[in-house]
Amino acid sequence: MKETGLVPVFYNADIETSKNVLKACYEGGVRVFEFTNRGDFAQEVFGELVKFAGKELPGMIVGAGSIVDPYTAAIFIQLGANFVVGPTFNPDVAKVCNRRLIPYCPGCATPTEIGAAQEAGCDICKVFPGDVLGPAFVKSVKAPMPWSQLMVTGGVKPERSNLEAWFKAGTTCVGMGSNLFPKDVTAAGEWGIISGLCSEVLEIIKTLK
Repeated sequence: MKETGLVPVFYNADIETSKNVLKACYEGGVRVFEFTNRGDFAQEVFGELVKFAGKELPGMIVGAGSIVDPYTAAIFIQLGANFVVGPTFNPDVAKVCNRRLIPYCPGCATPTEIGAAQEAGCDICKVFPGDVLGPAFVKSVKAPMPWSQLMVTGGVKPERSNLEAWFKAGTTCVGMGSNLFPKDVTAAGEWGIISGLCSEVLEIIKTLK
């Protein structure tokens, strides 16, 4: 996350679509990918995705997102999650992840939540919702807490001006979802466009870090 600065965030109930998207991101230079728990049987798709990455995409790190409780975290960890992300901070999820040495990136919206997450062993905290909090929030937190490593999700766009605002504020990395995977592009199976977007974003971030 710190090295590349980009974590694509994606969910689709269809395993073949998910595999194609994961491969497209990989070919665009992505090496960290978050598959979210946002539908029935998402864990089954996730398990197949991890196996696919292990066989076909060397070096790709796949994690589970939208995890809000320890029981769900345990299921995804058992299916091969390399990291766990949540929209909220749940100390019990931190315990499950720490026991298995799995990084946990909880959603935080206040300095107090970030501090509590850091006390629980979370190295990178997710600033969410980013579009509501804005780059000024990141800058303000980093002033008294410069050691904080923050991943912003929500409101991040594949545009230089948007990315520049986040990274200049002190963001460690960004999570990017729908803006990286336009619905019409995914529906049409134009995987090359997704690869191109990923490559462009990574290049922009490289110049900003």
